[in-house]
Amino acid sequence: VSAVGMPRHARAAEPVKIGMLLDLTGALEAYGKPIQNGAILAAEHLNAAGGPLGRRLELVHRDSQTDPTAGIAAAEKLVELDKVVAIVGALSSGVTIPVATSVTILSGIVQISPASTSPQITDLQDNDLLFRTCPSDTLQGKVSGRLAKTLGFQTISTIYVNNPYGSGLSKTFSQTFSEHGGKVVAAVAYEEGRPSYRGELEQALKGKPQAIALFSYPENGVTIIRQALELGYMGKFLLADGMKAPEVVHDVGAQ
Repeated sequence: VSAVGMPRHARAAEPVKIGMLLDLTGALEAYGKPIQNGAILAAEHLNAAGGPLGRRLELVHRDSQTDPTAGIAAAEKLVELDKVVAIVGALSSGVTIPVATSVTILSGIVQISPASTSPQITDLQDNDLLFRTCPSDTLQGKVSGRLAKTLGFQTISTIYVNNPYGSGLSKTFSQTFSEHGGKVVAAVAYEEGRPSYRGELEQALKGKPQAIALFSYPENGVTIIRQALELGYMGKFLLADGMKAPEVVHDVGAQ
């Protein structure tokens, strides 16, 4: 009998609960569902092989909605109601960081993001509880900045989602592009969920850039691309990992 009065064999039979805090709706919905399917497949394989230490792995799914407030509420439910021992997620850095600082670090719960790339995560005081399986934008920003110059661009404007992902990537990109002789004529932040970004585009296009480096998510990124073309923009777009969903090409359509 264990110290809490429960037979050891009964405790060993309990499943290992892992919380899945993914973006099943919102700006990163295009990525949330495929990643969820991958996690389900991995859990099935692990359980078929006998499970961790002979116990069944159970995934508990909750939606972060690609929103920090909703993400914190969902994480609290995973910890307090579902009693998970670890959390996978979120995808957006703008959700992962507040979930970590408000919920998982305080609760002593390990949190691993498969997609949050903000440089802020590297230096976060997390008691060694927050991890990620993707590189920081410190790397992506440098590579994309060098690529922009290699492609022959001399002037670029950045348009970025106003959260840790977008701001960090725009900053690193701009610094690297400038170091290689390019000029960032405008760096324009935008807020998510608006029907129009013509004001932001007018700021970005004022300096007549040869290209727009768009650090965005599919939902709002598609709107920005379409409205840029409607305004007569004939230059190039440079896109980062946040816009690599196949739906982007389909949703922009023929222009």
